[in-house]
Amino acid sequence: MDVLKKAKSGIKGLDIITRGGLPLGRPSLVCGSAGAGKTLFGIEFIVNGIRNFNEPGVIISFEERTRDIIANVASLGWDLQKHVDAKELFIDYVYIERSEIEEAGHFNLDGLFIRIAEAVRVTGAKRILIDTLESLFSGFTNEQLLRAEIRRLFKWLKDKELTAVITAEAGENGLTRYGLEEYLSDFVMQLDSRLIDNVSTRRLRIVKYRGSKHGADEYPFLITDTGFSILPVTDVSLDYEAPQERYLTGIKQLDEMLGGKGLYRGSALLISGTAGSGKSSLSASILNAACMRGEKVMYVSFEESRQQVLRNMASIGIDIKQWIDKGLFHFENFRSVTLGIEAHLVNMIDTLEREKPSLLVIDPLSSLSNTNIHQQSRSLALRVLHYIQSVGITCLFTEIADLDNLEKSSMEISSLMDSWILLRYMEVDGLRMKTLTIIKARGMKHFDQVCELIMSENGIELRELKANTTHKISQ
Repeated sequence: MDVLKKAKSGIKGLDIITRGGLPLGRPSLVCGSAGAGKTLFGIEFIVNGIRNFNEPGVIISFEERTRDIIANVASLGWDLQKHVDAKELFIDYVYIERSEIEEAGHFNLDGLFIRIAEAVRVTGAKRILIDTLESLFSGFTNEQLLRAEIRRLFKWLKDKELTAVITAEAGENGLTRYGLEEYLSDFVMQLDSRLIDNVSTRRLRIVKYRGSKHGADEYPFLITDTGFSILPVTDVSLDYEAPQERYLTGIKQLDEMLGGKGLYRGSALLISGTAGSGKSSLSASILNAACMRGEKVMYVSFEESRQQVLRNMASIGIDIKQWIDKGLFHFENFRSVTLGIEAHLVNMIDTLEREKPSLLVIDPLSSLSNTNIHQQSRSLALRVLHYIQSVGITCLFTEIADLDNLEKSSMEISSLMDSWILLRYMEVDGLRMKTLTIIKARGMKHFDQVCELIMSENGIELRELKANTTHKISQ
């Protein structure tokens, strides 16, 4: 049985969604509204072919001049002129003036086919970008002839066994303006840019892939300073390792509550609590212990600046600057409202893959729930958690507790966590004290008593409450 051959795109995340890339030697359609990223996608597909797969390419543009195309992508680190000089890339700007075509009274694609054939001969091209169909066919007034020429273009590309990316503008009532291209293409991908709660969000969807399985969901993506970055984490399976090794938290009494061995590596820990209960300070103690072991930590803050975090950690005797100087502590901070939740998660995964930390701390994860509607926030939080666990990174998340039910995760993600620590206030003899409880710790023995949490310039200490102490929970 013949298996469909594919051309790897080299675009981060896309080859996972498409199960290997675009159909080899066949036309692929990329459609979307203005500004969705169609042209950039096509150029990156061509550039990756040259750089990574030894496949020269051709770019046929009907909208942008050659010098403009080269200049527009230079900021992404793509030196198209270098590839042109090396005869690995041919860029051809084809100017079409509709009024001249109407005056002549006819138009066909024979001239275009000759130009493409010559470009392929010169470069030995295997890939081609045609950008865009609307500009190419702007001179057609006869709809029947237009449809015939579109069919002819797709057939010609297929006969030449060129792996083609063809861009098309979104139609008013369909995927494309002419409504024919999606039926002729072996692969159809829709790019979309929308506003959700006044925050711009980009997503893509594989509408069609003839002869191949593919991810069918909408996937968030970013256009970063290196090109496309797609988050295909819905395709991450649950088949990942469960390490037996444990790590110490750095708080002696907490480690004793966990059987004297601490928590499992590669596991997910949730620390929830009300405001001021010590979530960030407890996290700081755990990440400080990791750095002392020589492990790299990535800390993502959605509420405090770098200087605030350093100051606050110093108040409990933790000097983070020494770990920054040694390259063991990487700090990222964002205002949760400045980007959509998908952008935050894609940025996070990009940084994780670049920094390769042993421990990831997100403080607080619940800030993301303010950037979008609750269900979408929870869904994407689940996706990134699956991804982190699939690559074996130990993760620690803080979360503002649900005041109506302290033993309920406000983002409803507690079931995904391996361990869960709850911090809260209690009133004892008229005084408020911070307390710590281990709600759950999968796969290990643990003590479930309530302990007093004491923070000082010497760090964090836990003390067991006396059994006969009368107290009430204070929110």
